[in-house]
Amino acid sequence: MATRYVMQRDTKAWQTQVWTAFILAVMACGYGVLNIPGTDVDRGFLAIGLFFSLFACFAVAKTERDNRDGQVDTQGWVMLVWVALAAAFSITAWGLWRMAVDGWVKSYLLVSWLFLVSSTFTLAKMLRDRHEADLMARTAAAEKAERAAERGSGSANGEARQA
Repeated sequence: MATRYVMQRDTKAWQTQVWTAFILAVMACGYGVLNIPGTDVDRGFLAIGLFFSLFACFAVAKTERDNRDGQVDTQGWVMLVWVALAAAFSITAWGLWRMAVDGWVKSYLLVSWLFLVSSTFTLAKMLRDRHEADLMARTAAAEKAERAAERGSGSANGEARQA
């Protein structure tokens, strides 16, 4: 028997908060990358690391959610997603550590990076919850319509038999 879930829709206030946090995190990271007192190579490296982290977080969130009831992805894909996340974090952390900038600049970049990671996972969950709630609502509506059609055709057959 399949696992049944109760799906509660997120409020508009929560959705607004999640999107706002994600946009602020992207803006904070972008501000840090554009204004870091370093070389263009440092800025480019940090930008690539942040994008790599962003997309790796989305990939991990999707893979974990897809495989929660049983593995649907290949073991190779699951391993690749986790290796990519570890690589993104390691490379970005190494890039931050080796930059020749003041400690407060590194701290700002680190906090904005962690904000980006956490808001990315939260956004991915919110979007997936909304998608699954829509699927459940459509499935419930289709089942209800099917039951109503069966009842309607059943009562029509019963009236024909009595006549």
